[in-house]
Amino acid sequence: MADHDADAGTATQVAGRGVDPDVDWAVLAARVAAAKTDEETVVLDVGSVLSITGAFVITAGRNPRQVKALAEEIEEKLVEAGGPKPKRREGLDALEWVLLDYGDFVVHVFHYETRKYYELERLWSDVPRIDWRDPAAPLPEAVAE
Repeated sequence: MADHDADAGTATQVAGRGVDPDVDWAVLAARVAAAKTDEETVVLDVGSVLSITGAFVITAGRNPRQVKALAEEIEEKLVEAGGPKPKRREGLDALEWVLLDYGDFVVHVFHYETRKYYELERLWSDVPRIDWRDPAAPLPEAVAE
């Protein structure tokens, strides 16, 4: 994944700058999610402490229908932009915690109550956050529509 700042609490500024294409896809997933929900969306750079993936995108919906819509929209927009398809999908039956595993990054779409219960951001509070709002990383046209 991306280079880390010395202070793990600061956001890594890598989005859209060609540093790591997997970061760019994670950033795109975060932007798609944020466009569909008022819940906070974060991207955590877990690559230095977790060998199985590089980033977590964490977002939430307010009801099961929104959780499903978020997961579907993220998957659809990544493919439209030429990105990867998930290697695995889990949680689409219960719609409490949908996991889209892209290998190099994982998207977690929670029901907001489930997100509060598991508090992944707190569990991973020692890793840097990736600044997905970086204006240097505009959305591809297929996604911006």
